[in-house]
Amino acid sequence: MAELLPPANVAWADRNHPFNYTSHRGHRKPPNSTPNPMHQLALPDALCYNRLPIMAKADRNHPADRNHPNGAPKVDLYNLSLAEIEALIASWDDLCSPAAQHRAPGFYAREIWDSLYRRTATAFEEMATLPQELRERLAAETSFLVPSVLARQEAPDGETRKDLLQLADGEQIEVVLLRYLKRRSGCISTQIGCACGCPFCATGQMGFVRQLTSGEIVAQVLHLQRELATRGRKLSNVVLMGMGEPLLNYEQVLAAMRRLTDQRGFGLAQRRITLSTVGIAPGIERLSDESLNIGLAISLHAATDALRNQLVPINQRYPLDDLFAAVAHYTTQTQRRVMFEWIMIDGVNDTPQQAEALTARLAGLPAHVNLMRLNPTPDYDQRPSTAAAMEAFAAALDRAHIPHTMRQRRGGAIAAGCGQLRPQRVETIRERRDNI
Repeated sequence: MAELLPPANVAWADRNHPFNYTSHRGHRKPPNSTPNPMHQLALPDALCYNRLPIMAKADRNHPADRNHPNGAPKVDLYNLSLAEIEALIASWDDLCSPAAQHRAPGFYAREIWDSLYRRTATAFEEMATLPQELRERLAAETSFLVPSVLARQEAPDGETRKDLLQLADGEQIEVVLLRYLKRRSGCISTQIGCACGCPFCATGQMGFVRQLTSGEIVAQVLHLQRELATRGRKLSNVVLMGMGEPLLNYEQVLAAMRRLTDQRGFGLAQRRITLSTVGIAPGIERLSDESLNIGLAISLHAATDALRNQLVPINQRYPLDDLFAAVAHYTTQTQRRVMFEWIMIDGVNDTPQQAEALTARLAGLPAHVNLMRLNPTPDYDQRPSTAAAMEAFAAALDRAHIPHTMRQRRGGAIAAGCGQLRPQRVETIRERRDNI
């Protein structure tokens, strides 16, 4: 199955670029593509994002990605809903026929689901409640991703940890665990690289590589939960603020969120998920109608189009008027407050003019502003705002009665802070062997 992915460095006019599509509100979209029959997800005309195969591009030599006996790639169970797992088992006639005298497929599907999401199994051998022949069939024809940890960094204060993970095809992503007094949050990636090109963001500086599947998003959360479970703790929050733009991988992200919040499995409360976007207006509109109680954060960083075009290039596609129209629709539909993120850059967006423009934009909106000092990245030489400039900016928000927070900096010592995620590729043992 051919991948429907844009190249890493694609021109704005390329019809396959994820920025270029048209919704019923007048935005552009790519030509129609064939939906993945494994998902059968209904796609309104408002958004026609790239459909992905059930598996990421296969590395047939990787142990987690071997083919099953008939030559087809294995199905990643993390990419399937509970109903799809049940349908898969029901299709195995030799296991589910009356003559086999086994339980109904629904029973086995629930046992598999429980093993994956509650017991966070790492191998089929651990699914002891399943018959041996079913475990053998699952191992032969399916898989579930347990990422390899290639590198781990702990911040000196012990509050932040960053893991470099290897996926089944050898690609690498970063995931961050944030430890607070009463909660544990996971900062999760949704793409490998990013096409949005924000100059201060390390992920944007690396360009776009490929989308993550829903299973690869789920696998990051379960990776963190396995680690926490050894200390008797549970991951309490998920923030989609890692590598990539979630709303440019809409279907996979939403499928992952629905799986993680399924109360029959991992059971994460919807209100404990926050999705951060640079401002994909049609994606925000679609999210408004999903009946999901997740939080929305907008990476704003500038309140005039002239400056935001430079700091957040997607603004050229969805300027501030379009973005705030989508946000207004979101707040009306969900009755939820929106968080606006503002990275403070010395002499760039910390000026009185930008503060005044921001207060005007937020007038009447249920909003909260997160002010963050710029974190250093390799290809951006600007400096973070001074304490005096940040205090003056915050004072302007106070005068306009706009709630705001000076966000605590975390993970800067290990390049795990906001805008710093960019895998420094580690050569694996398999790659070293192949290069000999």
